[in-house]
Amino acid sequence: MNTTRQPVLLTRDEVIDLQKELGSSSLMGQTIVKLQAELEAYMALPVDVPGHGEAGGYEHNKHKDNYHYINLAGRLFLITEDEKYAKYAAQLLTTYADLYLQFDYHIQRNTNPPGRLFHQILNEHMWLMYASLGYSCISNWLSESERCHIVDNLFKPMLEMFTEKYDFDFDRIHNHGIWAVAAVGICGIAIGERKYLEMSVFGLNGDGETGGFLAQISQLFSPSGYYMEGPYYHRFAIRPLAVFAEVLERHMPDLNIYNYKDQVIKQTTQALLATAYPNGLFPALNDASQTMAITDMGVVVAVSMYFKRYGFDKNLLGMAEIQQQVWLHPCGLALSKAHEAEENLEPPFWPSVELNEGPNGDRGAQGFLRMQGDDKDISQLVMNYGQHGMGHGHFDTLGITFFSRGQEVLREYAFARWVNVEPKFGGRYLDENKSYARQTINHNAVTVDEMCQNSFDAKRADTVHGKPHFFLGEGTELQAMSAFADDHYPGTGMQRTVMMLKTDLLENPLLIDLYRLTSEKAHQYDYSHQYKGQIIRTNFEYQTNTELHTLGDDYGYQHLWNLARGEAKDTALVSWLQGNSYYSWLGTSAGADNEVIFTQTGANDPQFNLRHETSFMMRTTGKDMLFASVLETHGYFNEAVEASVDARGKLHNIEVIGHNEIGSVVRITGDNVCLTVMVSNQPSVTETTEHQIEINNTTYSWNGFLAVKQETK
Repeated sequence: MNTTRQPVLLTRDEVIDLQKELGSSSLMGQTIVKLQAELEAYMALPVDVPGHGEAGGYEHNKHKDNYHYINLAGRLFLITEDEKYAKYAAQLLTTYADLYLQFDYHIQRNTNPPGRLFHQILNEHMWLMYASLGYSCISNWLSESERCHIVDNLFKPMLEMFTEKYDFDFDRIHNHGIWAVAAVGICGIAIGERKYLEMSVFGLNGDGETGGFLAQISQLFSPSGYYMEGPYYHRFAIRPLAVFAEVLERHMPDLNIYNYKDQVIKQTTQALLATAYPNGLFPALNDASQTMAITDMGVVVAVSMYFKRYGFDKNLLGMAEIQQQVWLHPCGLALSKAHEAEENLEPPFWPSVELNEGPNGDRGAQGFLRMQGDDKDISQLVMNYGQHGMGHGHFDTLGITFFSRGQEVLREYAFARWVNVEPKFGGRYLDENKSYARQTINHNAVTVDEMCQNSFDAKRADTVHGKPHFFLGEGTELQAMSAFADDHYPGTGMQRTVMMLKTDLLENPLLIDLYRLTSEKAHQYDYSHQYKGQIIRTNFEYQTNTELHTLGDDYGYQHLWNLARGEAKDTALVSWLQGNSYYSWLGTSAGADNEVIFTQTGANDPQFNLRHETSFMMRTTGKDMLFASVLETHGYFNEAVEASVDARGKLHNIEVIGHNEIGSVVRITGDNVCLTVMVSNQPSVTETTEHQIEINNTTYSWNGFLAVKQETK
């Protein structure tokens, strides 16, 4: 047994520093007050260590709450020196030690092995990590017999289960694996069994390559730091990563963990933070929630850790302002002090970035463009041209989302799941996650022949990826990214180029989108846009359907009500109001016949599992095709004071001048403005490549990836 019994994450001097924040108005002071109130409210409830229950049910959530408050009670005992917190943590731990070996393995089954408390071992790993941290804070306070009872009847059986019974899962390179090694390593330190720390760092084979924390952080992330399952799962993996890194810095300083493998911990933390929208929400890439944000505890821990270990960054202060809390730890204290000293706090404005994917960074990328207006409002454009995303992947290569004026405008549906709502299939993924949420039609992309990319075959999707074309993210007036996806529909090549353009003639940056398809055979192309709000006007006649029918039979179309449709001969205008802002979309294609179709989810949904969300699409048929559109953000609406300003946008027309294997040319016109957009379609283009296209006796020429010629009418 450990004779020193020091807290795993705190020294005596650090506790004294945290004690000085009691009663302070700083973020740390506010954090302590908030957490004390939460804990005391929970302590007022009867102590309950239940048996088995459904995933997301009462028992599941009670075990989750219990481990959270064991950790919190231990930490607050050290900071406040109030023994009631130690007594409460001890009572919970002792009760679990009394009962743990009486519980059989969970009656429910998941893709993960079952534990004695939870239906999947992942949750048991989480339980052990937090309970071990709390135990280490009160270990000195406990009697020898209490310590032995908790260690022998609770912690050691857990450790044996994780490293022996389920050894095949312990070394798994996966976000679950990070939780496993963090839990076992931290528990080993807490009970004085260093062999478990060695296992957790170097793996069961002891080589640091086939398993363990070093293998996890070396292999799980791309060279850019991006995690292939997307930000939703990245923020889940970052919590044990950040906590265990801090543990290793203290208990294995020779590892120099924060500089390991070219500072991979810094890279992956920064990659996660750089994906977030300006309001703190994460784009819902792959299976993800629309509401997951940097306020998640994993990101709170990561922001505090990053600030302490990698230095001052004003963006982190902006994130802390959104979070309104810090990690209850010396890392959080460092961030809190800097936040308190900063006189001019601004929203985080991370640079535009292209995050490569794959172990070698050669399996496509995710692109994030950000542009700030004169009013400091930040627009953000996201495009996926990377990997499928393993078991949680969506079929959405070249799909985009767009954020403007504090809200997502071209939207992601996100997953079909009601997390922890037990009556909705136990809070797990619903069948509609496969039949709609993951389908291509749901992702602001082009769907070919009403099919899904890769025919919704996950194994095939994992073998292909997007191909970056160019990325221009440093401009203050023009930023752009372009990519190809030639393997996702048989016989059909796809190229998408999206850009944000700021001009003095318009009040907000424009989103310009050129989506090109090539094929030797004719296809039906559906260029879809998911929006939220009230349609204000169109420039074409459409027929609403008094009797609703589905738009199709499969690949997500069976869930779409065909609300209305109309022909759009030239430029189609769709304008809508969302929140306090107006958005006007102008779109066209190189095809002769364009049709705009308005849809809403909810068809073939007898259990009302889907949210009712709206979209519109431009449909045309042909072989080689170019869709071109521009989205203008304009005006202001306030219902409370009955104010409406600039409800009509300034742009009126968009025209495809021409496109071929060399490039695409599009013209956008409006009030006192004419923009000619020229984009390279050559895969090997460089910044010096010369382009020249003759269309209708006019020659269009430019150098490099693209050019925008602006004229005043």
